[in-house]
Amino acid sequence: MIAYQFTRRNRNPRAVLILIGIYTMLIGLMILLDAVWWLMTLMALTTLPALWDVIRNTSAGMELSSNSLRWHTGQRQGQVDLSKVDRFRFDTRWDFSVRVSAILKSDKLLPLPTESLPSHRKLEDVLNTAGFAVERHHFRVF
Repeated sequence: MIAYQFTRRNRNPRAVLILIGIYTMLIGLMILLDAVWWLMTLMALTTLPALWDVIRNTSAGMELSSNSLRWHTGQRQGQVDLSKVDRFRFDTRWDFSVRVSAILKSDKLLPLPTESLPSHRKLEDVLNTAGFAVERHHFRVF
């Protein structure tokens, strides 16, 4: 039985608008400010992974069932038995992003891919409802 399921598609209006905005800005810099074409091309190359994800419409997500937690992102996937999980740890980084890790009963830290998770608030509610302890750590350097 699936207790919770989350899926995100990479072909969404936000990603497409961001790519259009970046390409428009780079072309505008070349036309209006006479920017060097090869430098703008190098900058555009950094967007190729995002463009590839939009074209292929890859997905990422997670599934929490009564006995396991599964996740997938692109070609990668993983699974952990919930009987091996002690608690979950939410680390807030200096850029305000939140990284989530499962702490196993063997004290091993298992980081979960950020792109396959829902918002940290929603995930925390789901995990609390499932009966897991959730630790929060804010702005730790190490």
